[in-house]
Amino acid sequence: MIGISNLTVRFGGVLSLDEVSVEFPGGACGLIGPNGAGKTTFFNVLSGFVIPASGTIDVDGVDLLEMPDFRRARWGVRRTFQTEQAIESLTVFDNVLTVLEHTSKHDRASTRTLVLDAVEFVGLGAHTYDKVGTLSPRERRLVEVARAVVGTPKLILLDEPGAGLPEAESEHLGSVIRQIPDHAGATVILVEHDMSLVRQCCDWTAVLDFGRLLACGPTDDVLNDERVLAAYLGEDVSL
Repeated sequence: MIGISNLTVRFGGVLSLDEVSVEFPGGACGLIGPNGAGKTTFFNVLSGFVIPASGTIDVDGVDLLEMPDFRRARWGVRRTFQTEQAIESLTVFDNVLTVLEHTSKHDRASTRTLVLDAVEFVGLGAHTYDKVGTLSPRERRLVEVARAVVGTPKLILLDEPGAGLPEAESEHLGSVIRQIPDHAGATVILVEHDMSLVRQCCDWTAVLDFGRLLACGPTDDVLNDERVLAAYLGEDVSL
């Protein structure tokens, strides 16, 4: 359970998040909204990259704002970005390994097992020792997911992982994302503009608009909310 209360972020005179109070009940949850709604700022606060002016963030009884960013990573906050972070010249195995080495300590045998488990989970077992630069866009996106799920994460923030993927490949990615909470025991928050992917993955969705919470609840209810249709999806969008 993630409970966020009165979260406010200002950049000079710009109010990026305006007293946002929202709960994510666990599992895979969506966070949507138009460009400039505050989604990236929201992720930056959870990650520790941005310090809010006010507010609280409680994750399973832990005050996230008490931790600097590096402690959050060790505690279990993981994040993917819109731009790929994997190193093209390294293998899939080594890319996933680098995350584990920086976030937790295990003996060599346990580390190897955890990395292989993450790679197999996302469906890249056949490419374990291939360099990331040789992979397709879909496979590279799955490397990013493997880096997020390796070890024992508690909160995984996925920033538009389906951007630019064809429908069939997006559906495969969605099936992987939906399994993350059961596989890793982590809560997932997915920022995504592909509403089909949000509907496929997420049972619960929150909507930001101009830095304020517009709607929050079961995904189907939210995606059919008239306020959401008007503010973000467009009145004549077919869902």
